[in-house]
Amino acid sequence: MSNKIKFSKGDLVKVITGSLKGKTGKIVSVQPKDGTVKVEGLNIVKRHIKPNMTSPQGGVVDLHKAIDSSKLALVVDSKNNTVSRIGFSFDKNGKKVRVYRQMNNKEINS
Repeated sequence: MSNKIKFSKGDLVKVITGSLKGKTGKIVSVQPKDGTVKVEGLNIVKRHIKPNMTSPQGGVVDLHKAIDSSKLALVVDSKNNTVSRIGFSFDKNGKKVRVYRQMNNKEINS
């Protein structure tokens, strides 16, 4: 089953389900094939790196772990912390645009 990624890099999102529920962050990267995104400051894990040519010291490194896009919603208003899911629609000119689903398909200005 393919999952269409509706988020783009730089979007401010809020986690709506799971152990990170309620936390917000900016999208760092998007993996469309996996249906996942990496969010800045969320889901950070520590990995132990062996010494090698690129990192002679080795040690413990913090990495962003990907989050499934179905667990995220776009933040509409950061002051009120209002969120909405995203969909696609066509505007008057026939161009495909992203829209807020919970706001009567209002077009996203990005």
